Amino acid sequence: MNGLNEGADRVQNELSRRGFAHTVVELPDSARTAQEAADAIGCEVAQIAKSIIFRVKETDRPLLVVASGVNRINEKRLGKALDLKLGKADADFVRERTGFVIGGVSPIGHKEALMTVIDEDLLQYGQVWAAAGHPKAVFKLKPEELIAMTGGQVMPIG
Repeated sequence: MNGLNEGADRVQNELSRRGFAHTVVELPDSARTAQEAADAIGCEVAQIAKSIIFRVKETDRPLLVVASGVNRINEKRLGKALDLKLGKADADFVRERTGFVIGGVSPIGHKEALMTVIDEDLLQYGQVWAAAGHPKAVFKLKPEELIAMTGGQVMPIG
């Protein structure tokens, strides 16, 4: 352990295992929402890469959408673009399938491989901040690294 809580430690270990030199940091206050995270970090809300889990109705599998903190996800339009029916994922589903609590879902380190969509709006920033396994834990990365880490499909999410 490196002094991080269990979820954040898991993300840090996954980053290291995959050869990424990023460091997970725990903030003094909650970063459960994009606004809270931006306030704590001192960045724009749009630079927060928020991880939202949807439930794919046909397969009951999770879909991870990593969105800019200022954007709302249009699940009907996104589902149509992916040819999937998307539903809301409750807290139990999110924890069971990712290993993380809502507000701390990281783009990596899940219990199972996740189909991932990345908001194209994140690509306009030199750096973004993503949750790291706990509502107070984050790590900084470049949007290109986010794509490489997740194998995510970049597309509009609105």
